[in-house]
Amino acid sequence: MNNRILIVNILRWLVLLGVQIFLLKNMGFYDLSTPFIYVLFLLLLPFKIPNLLLYLLAFGTGLTLDSFYDTMGVHATACVVLAFVRISFINVSLNKDTLDEPEPSLKYMGLQWFSLYAFLCVVTHHIVLFLLESFRLTEIGYTLVRAGLSVVFTMVLILLVEFIFYRRKVR
Repeated sequence: MNNRILIVNILRWLVLLGVQIFLLKNMGFYDLSTPFIYVLFLLLLPFKIPNLLLYLLAFGTGLTLDSFYDTMGVHATACVVLAFVRISFINVSLNKDTLDEPEPSLKYMGLQWFSLYAFLCVVTHHIVLFLLESFRLTEIGYTLVRAGLSVVFTMVLILLVEFIFYRRKVR
């Protein structure tokens, strides 16, 4: 990675975690829906990032959030699972060797591909997060409703951020 990409990703990490911790932590809809915008950092990491580094960044990001949310590894686990799904989806849907685009963003990949990619990663992240958080099968319905509503809330925020900050690439 060159210096520009490194600086952009460090700033993205700081801003998204700051927004998540200081703004969105206490924001919710009747304890049913909580937005987790910090996953956008993991979604927008460059295509050619080594898998080990991606797992370490996912674990570190989740652990940082766990320290502020007092959740003892729940976010770290969900972020590592998100990294696994990200790697699998990119390997199945794209040939990484022939890519000209630096990152999987709406700007480079288009609305349809990015929406499917973000949706699958966010759904997996949220289901793991909320199942580990409740850790009871007796509340599976309530947990899945919370995960579903949070996925909708998070996806709206992710697409909103992508539409606001990234202009369409001129081909």
